[in-house]
Amino acid sequence: MSNPSKAQQAADLHKQGFNCCQSIVLIYGPQFGLTAEQCAKVAAGFGGGIGRMGKICGALSGVILVLGMKFGATDAKDKTTKMKTYQKVALAAERFKLRCGSLECCDLLGFDLSKPEGALRAQEPGAFDKCADFVNDAAEILEELLSQE
Repeated sequence: MSNPSKAQQAADLHKQGFNCCQSIVLIYGPQFGLTAEQCAKVAAGFGGGIGRMGKICGALSGVILVLGMKFGATDAKDKTTKMKTYQKVALAAERFKLRCGSLECCDLLGFDLSKPEGALRAQEPGAFDKCADFVNDAAEILEELLSQE
């Protein structure tokens, strides 16, 4: 039996109860020097489309965080590196939208976590089952972008 891909590992973390962003960052963050605890904490607020507001999908937010770790500028005046990072992020977002249908958590889930009726739906068994697929897709997109300098 072969080892699961990073995308599958991230999806498995989501199934264990980590939010979408944590599931991505926990798999990729350690290769950039972060501990598992740091990864879980830095990504904690992005679940549910940023604090359960139904905005940008947490899986995509995780991809953006990891792209910043890999390609982000450390010099405020380094416009070239900034632009490269922005291009990678825009490409990730385009690919995610094409593959998943939207960038927004509420669209992907089919209900809005920020509204009372959406919060009730979130309590139902299986409400977030499809999120593991979005995490998997996001991680596959991230793998493609990390492999390209």
